[in-house]
Amino acid sequence: MKAAGPTWTVQEKKGRKTFSRGVWAPAERVASILAELEAERSTDAYAKRRAADTARRNRKHAEYVEEFRAAVLAFLEFAPGYDDLAEQLADAVTQHATPVGSGTVARTHRIPIWQRAESAVIAWLRHQTTAYDNMKIARLKGKRREVRRMLAEESRRLLESYREGRPADATSCPLQRALAQSEITEIT
Repeated sequence: MKAAGPTWTVQEKKGRKTFSRGVWAPAERVASILAELEAERSTDAYAKRRAADTARRNRKHAEYVEEFRAAVLAFLEFAPGYDDLAEQLADAVTQHATPVGSGTVARTHRIPIWQRAESAVIAWLRHQTTAYDNMKIARLKGKRREVRRMLAEESRRLLESYREGRPADATSCPLQRALAQSEITEIT
């Protein structure tokens, strides 16, 4: 234990690694800090600040959702006859990929938004228009990546047919079937 004022950091050494087991403090100290925190949180100023923070986060999220949806539409670039289908697909992908905490590629800021949109569309198509979720993929290094790459190529061919404006049969097209089955709520 290392003393740090009235608290102690508890660490355990295993081999060459040191693991933290947390911070220990006297019960009176913990109780006084909790009381101070409760007093701070009960003020009107704190409530106003929390409400302003929530409103700012919601506004920022709504702006991001719009920006992401526009990037998806730009990536899709469907022929004019398929504008409605592009809108539906953009709504479905945006609805799936943009919730805070979803862990999807759309939530990362490590890559540009156009690349996030492309990856999100390909991922949505992989899960909705192929049998990927039910596939038995060998647990060999690189095998899952190989299957995903193959399915991405298939998805890109499907998108290309809509970009070129080739006629598609709604009953046999996996994209139209997936969109018909998905429940899309209006994007706000």
